Amino acid sequence: MTTSTTGTDTLTRDALAVLQPGFAGTTAPDWVRRRLGEGLASVALFGRNVATAEQVTALTAQLRAERDDLLVAIDEESGDVTRLEVRTGSSFPGNHALGAVDDTALTRGVARELGRRLAECGVNFNWAPSADVNADPDNPVIGVRSFGRDTGLVARHTAAWVEGLQSTGVAACTKHFPGHGDTSVDSHHAVPHIDLDATTLHERELQPFRAAIEAGTRAVMSAHIKVPVLDPDRPATLSRRILTGLLRGELGYQGLIVTDGMEMRAVSGTYGLEHGVVLAIAAGADAICVGGGLCDEDTVQGLTDALVAAVRSGELPEERLADAAARVRALADWTATTRLSPAPGGDRDPEIGLAAARRAVTVTRTGPTAPVTGPVYVATFHPAANIAVGDETPWGVGAELERLLPGTTTGSFTGTDAGARALEAAAGRRVVAVVRDEHRHPWMRTALDTLLAAGPDTVVVEMGVPQSAPRGALHIATHGAARVCGTAAAETVVAG
Repeated sequence: MTTSTTGTDTLTRDALAVLQPGFAGTTAPDWVRRRLGEGLASVALFGRNVATAEQVTALTAQLRAERDDLLVAIDEESGDVTRLEVRTGSSFPGNHALGAVDDTALTRGVARELGRRLAECGVNFNWAPSADVNADPDNPVIGVRSFGRDTGLVARHTAAWVEGLQSTGVAACTKHFPGHGDTSVDSHHAVPHIDLDATTLHERELQPFRAAIEAGTRAVMSAHIKVPVLDPDRPATLSRRILTGLLRGELGYQGLIVTDGMEMRAVSGTYGLEHGVVLAIAAGADAICVGGGLCDEDTVQGLTDALVAAVRSGELPEERLADAAARVRALADWTATTRLSPAPGGDRDPEIGLAAARRAVTVTRTGPTAPVTGPVYVATFHPAANIAVGDETPWGVGAELERLLPGTTTGSFTGTDAGARALEAAAGRRVVAVVRDEHRHPWMRTALDTLLAAGPDTVVVEMGVPQSAPRGALHIATHGAARVCGTAAAETVVAG
């Protein structure tokens, strides 16, 4: 083991240990390697750090040359939120598609195959799955990241996903505690309020987390949401009542508690980044997710200094920081012990993602229509991506339909005149209209109105939450926008 900490005092090592920072580039910066020698126990990978699986493998090996029990974290939900396949789209459907199939063995198998791929790249800690019950269909940040609206369904698939992932030695991190599903505000931008009564909270929001804890989830991620029935003053990430009282005390959870990204405006815009980090550790968080935006050494130094200063001033008890650091190291020990274990059985299934996406497709025919046998025009109506999903990852059915139906052309549209512009671009050809959460975007509904009025034979592909009533000659719901969901949808268009 090569974790030299000579010249670094215990307090500073503990402060470094609770940070899970990101960095820029596809190789390990000198400052990260140096900090690993001083006590940093985790790093986080984001899309900017990923080029290929082989490159990620080389990167994690480079990092572990400095500290062999390192936690390498990633936000790899599969589906719409992918980092490992950020430039191509995910080989696995996301939660909503798996929930639509409702086969826990399939969910377990998908998570297991994903875990194997992460483990092969040297990633041993995954900030997933989302256990949020998508109670508000207008939720701007969860949506297809949730298994669905039914509490029991979400609970059983959360448990299956955790079990599948952790069977490969990759730690799961169930999120966003105590439940981000019933919000109409994105916590990347502001503090959402969830005004639930205690009964609804316990019977709906908390049940998937109870299931994850029973399944042995190694980590839980807090949400930057305010739940007045639990704590009228502070969001969950900064609330001792929620993290220590509810999660640790009432639910009996003893694993690692990780914060959601601390640069998110729900915390940093209200409390300041450094003060927010101190408050989170004091409330009961053990690890600080930071680096989605701020990914430099000065950020790590500033947060380390803030934690040390808080202990020395008495604001943060030294034993609380030491306990948090010990929990981080305990998880690192678990991954170091299990990452060398062989994958269970010989049941690798590299095609399970596409098979799952095909099973998730729902087809509605509104009346007799001619099959699609020749080239079409694919009009993709593109909403603004939320920060969790990002705008780097391609989605849709255009590329696959171009392959299946040579001569097919594509266009992307947004805004109030999107339908008219798409109709003009189609120039009389049959249209395949691709939408994402039609119910949340009035301009998108108007665009479909325009296309369907002009061409009743238009095919509609919904790649978000299929909340709106199906329409179009053929309506195809994929329950997510992963690459494999696009493939499954294109196959369905051609098959009719």
